[in-house]
Amino acid sequence: MNPSESQQNLLANETTGRAPSVQSLSPPTDYILGPVEKHFLLSAERGDCATVKRLLEENKDHPEILNINCVDPLNRSALIAAIENENVELIRLLLELGIQVKDALLHAIKEEYVEAVEILLEWEERIHQPGQPYSWEAVDRSSSNFTPDITPLVLAAHKNNYEILKILLDRGATLPTPHDARCGCDECVTSSEQDSLRHSQARINAYRALTSPSLIALSSRDPLLTAFELSWELRRLSQMEQEFRFEYNEMREQTQLFSQSLLDHARTSLELEIMLNYNPHGDNWEPGERQTLDRLKLAIKYKQKQFVAHPNVQQLLAAIWYDGLPGFRRKSMIGQFIEIGKLGAMFPVYSTIYMLSPTSPMGLFMKKPFVKFICHSSSYAFFLMLLGMASQRIEYLAIELFGNAWMLEILAGWKRRERGCIPGFVESGVIIYVISLVVGEIRSLWSDGLLEYISDLWNIVDFIQNMFYVIWIMLRVTAWIIVQREYWSGVDPWYPRDQWHAFDPMLLSEGAFAAGMIFSFLKLVHIFSVNPHLGPLQISLGRMIIDIIKFFFIYTLVLFAFGCGMNQLMWYYADLEKQKCYHMKDFPDLPDFDNQEKACSIWRRFANLFETSQSLFWASFGMIDLMSFDLTGIKSFTRFWALLMFGSYSVINVIVLLNMLIAMMSNSYQIISERADTEWKFARSHLWMSYFEDGDTVPPPFNMVPTGKTFEKIVKCGKNERQTRSLIKKSREKALARHDTVMRLLIRRYVTAEQRKRDEFGITEDDVMEIRQDISTLRYELIDILRQNGMRTPTIDKQDAALSGKKGRVMERRLQKDFQIGIVEGIVNAVIQSEKEPKDVFSQIAKAIGRKSSGSKKKDWNAMVRKNTTSKDPIGSTTEATMKQTRRSIRRHLQHSPNSDLASLDPNRLVDYNPNLSEVSPTTRIAYAKFMMGRSRPAKEEDGEVKNEGEGSQKSVRIAGEPSIGRSALKKSLLKSISSGSMDKVGEKAGGVEVRAPSPIPEDPREDNVEKSPQGKAALAKKPLDVKPSSQEQGDKKAGTDDEEKKEEEEERKKKEEEEKKKKEEEEKKKEEEEKKKKEEEEKKKKESSSGPPKPAPREDNVPVATTQLRGKSKATGQIMGGWI
Repeated sequence: MNPSESQQNLLANETTGRAPSVQSLSPPTDYILGPVEKHFLLSAERGDCATVKRLLEENKDHPEILNINCVDPLNRSALIAAIENENVELIRLLLELGIQVKDALLHAIKEEYVEAVEILLEWEERIHQPGQPYSWEAVDRSSSNFTPDITPLVLAAHKNNYEILKILLDRGATLPTPHDARCGCDECVTSSEQDSLRHSQARINAYRALTSPSLIALSSRDPLLTAFELSWELRRLSQMEQEFRFEYNEMREQTQLFSQSLLDHARTSLELEIMLNYNPHGDNWEPGERQTLDRLKLAIKYKQKQFVAHPNVQQLLAAIWYDGLPGFRRKSMIGQFIEIGKLGAMFPVYSTIYMLSPTSPMGLFMKKPFVKFICHSSSYAFFLMLLGMASQRIEYLAIELFGNAWMLEILAGWKRRERGCIPGFVESGVIIYVISLVVGEIRSLWSDGLLEYISDLWNIVDFIQNMFYVIWIMLRVTAWIIVQREYWSGVDPWYPRDQWHAFDPMLLSEGAFAAGMIFSFLKLVHIFSVNPHLGPLQISLGRMIIDIIKFFFIYTLVLFAFGCGMNQLMWYYADLEKQKCYHMKDFPDLPDFDNQEKACSIWRRFANLFETSQSLFWASFGMIDLMSFDLTGIKSFTRFWALLMFGSYSVINVIVLLNMLIAMMSNSYQIISERADTEWKFARSHLWMSYFEDGDTVPPPFNMVPTGKTFEKIVKCGKNERQTRSLIKKSREKALARHDTVMRLLIRRYVTAEQRKRDEFGITEDDVMEIRQDISTLRYELIDILRQNGMRTPTIDKQDAALSGKKGRVMERRLQKDFQIGIVEGIVNAVIQSEKEPKDVFSQIAKAIGRKSSGSKKKDWNAMVRKNTTSKDPIGSTTEATMKQTRRSIRRHLQHSPNSDLASLDPNRLVDYNPNLSEVSPTTRIAYAKFMMGRSRPAKEEDGEVKNEGEGSQKSVRIAGEPSIGRSALKKSLLKSISSGSMDKVGEKAGGVEVRAPSPIPEDPREDNVEKSPQGKAALAKKPLDVKPSSQEQGDKKAGTDDEEKKEEEEERKKKEEEEKKKKEEEEKKKEEEEKKKKEEEEKKKKESSSGPPKPAPREDNVPVATTQLRGKSKATGQIMGGWI
């Protein structure tokens, strides 16, 4: 196999294995409306059912005149207009007359027009065939207003219309469940490969429908659980798809607002308790029992902060929190402090009684949440007191202050044997507390699970704290073993601390103990979250830690970069300073601080990368001065370069980054302070909930001792298992029924309140438009009734706008003026393409340098501006718009009338698509038309598009010396001439061409809109077209009065006279300009003849006959030919 063949096979496999991202793109098409279709759409817009019905019946057999499915420039059919105007009668009429529904059902849902939705649903059910796509699915995607993934149920959910959703759900409509973002099924893989954007947007549309409050209320048996799970799923999606984070967060806020709204409609404590204590899979709660708050725990797990911080929930939690202490919140601050002090001092007594008798009154009092919190806090405060005493070596201090001589001798022995000593009384108490804290954390980890345990950051803090204490204990044991081993080996293990090894276990244990002590004291911040004054501050500080972490990533990078550079620059001179410090031969490991104090102080600054990084870190706080750069043997350049680097570091890290950190923390505090109350209540509720649960009633260190409750569980283990299962089943059924009853009440209240909000809006624009539509419909019905009874009725034309609003007037104007959504090329392109070729900048600069300045070569900026100005009329003209409309109308006639012979066009019609022909004779116009037809034949023959005409067709046009051409080639040449841009000016008349007698062709009936407008009348007044009016036009003319016809004739005469005057003036100006041009050309010819030899005349052997006959006749012929070409 050749290499080229293998490469082609590889490319073929690659292209066939992967679907293209763009399957098919069809350009938008403009639907050109005829006069009858415009009348039809305007009548539908105004609600004139009688006229709509009459037009459809009259043109039932003429779909080319009136297509019932025609659309306006905004792609709105008559059915959609009726839906937007909420005209039920017109909707039923159009459906009976066979209009295509397309996506009208989606439009009705978008407009939230319930009656139309019901009608269209019944119609869709009637016409739909099994296995075929629905009407909205069969719409061309290039003209559709909705994406393929939008279904009626999805759109109704987006609009959050409860009534439409209920209609669809009652009919059995289903909503497709969106796949997971990481789903790897064939459908998701194929969809993502074909169009990844559409795949993501389809998921967003699906979740936007699922998060509709009305849909959740209608379709979910447990709306709270559904809202919580959707909120958590949307939070996960916002983290996975960062591009659509805003959309997912918006939907998440909507679900949280829905769950919060349900709490607003809870009227009694019983309803609230049933809602918050329901758990379909756990222990069932009965009214009057200790509340489990399982649903509230789920809300905390799913971060439903607004739900947890709701006043109703907070009131219930506060009532449970202060249970057992009646009147505590009504006491003064001093009274509350006294009560808390008594409970804290009694925690050993309460703990002991509970261990002995958990069911006693004192034991039950110990289980109250607030009492339990005070006992635990008092126990932890006692632990912190032990830590403080240990850090101050309270045993040594007490003996020195209060001890006798014998005790002082013992103290001296303790100090001498400090290395590897046994812990004292205070340290022993700390060890006991540490063991009890570790036991409590193990129980919490066992009951909650690893993931639940890690999700709480305070548990991580506790883990780090306990880890340091365990390391401290282990290192103390290691030190004691090492000392005992040295002692029994005959070596004195006790010597002063300053002679210990740098990594002696005693020194390492002290470091771990100090770190654990720091974390223990900082744990008090968590307890402060209960206080309403310190709690919000603690939340704000916690949020700002994230900013500090992000800042330290950049700070560390800059620190490491400058540390590497400065260490490379200064290491040699730092080593010289170190040699000066350690210069004593007898003691090479001891520094000479007495004689070399400076060298011993600064040699560490840049000794290695670690020391250099430390020096730069402390430089951020101003702890390093410039004397550190005056090292032994350093050169001037090296010192300068090092100082420059140090200054750059100070600017970046000290000035820029530190101030950036301050700004970030200030911004974060401002954001958190706006919702600090919600954040604090959520954190406080989380703390309260930890004390509501059973277990861990007694605080450390009493939790290590087994209680009577523990022995009771061991004795009753395995008994009454069958009876318990049956009771659990019955209690779950009872709890489910109770929960369903409460949720139905809440949903009913919620829906009622939402519907009242919708109804409480004042009069809107839609209400006014509906009234106008009713008045307009009644008006047309009355006129139709009077007309059917033989009475004279007025013609309604411009007066109809009085009943329509601004929206209706805009739509009518667009229909009458043939407004289309498109582009008008030429203006912008002419500006941006003024300079097409790139310039050689360097050569121009060189020429500019070597060229002498002269006033004659200065740029004429005014001339350049005039040259580059492509438009002199900023608003255009009516004549230009009318001319474009006429050209488009003639071109449309050529497209829709394939059997017409274009050679029989009236000469006056040719002026419409080439205005320059207006100043030549009719014979010359026909001659150039035939000439352009003859030029189009070779192109047709090359493309294979020329076909022989049948016997019934008209004869083709013949030019002298040229063969006959086909009708299709003729059309193509004229269409090209119509679409061409600008034409050359026309001069004198020409003749002498053999032509056939012209015969007029029927006019396109779609041109009536141009003639009816005053601009069209003025532009078309000069065209004597022999066209027979249609039956519809005759009916319209009969409806008008004689007075109006006379006025229109007078206006037309005046306009004709004004146009003739203008034409005469323009002709005189053109003649003067042509005479000037002739003189200039003659002068140029004289100069050329005098300067060089005459040019040879072109041969006329291969020139067409028409051109040989026309050449030299007049100047206008060449100019007109340029226009046709």
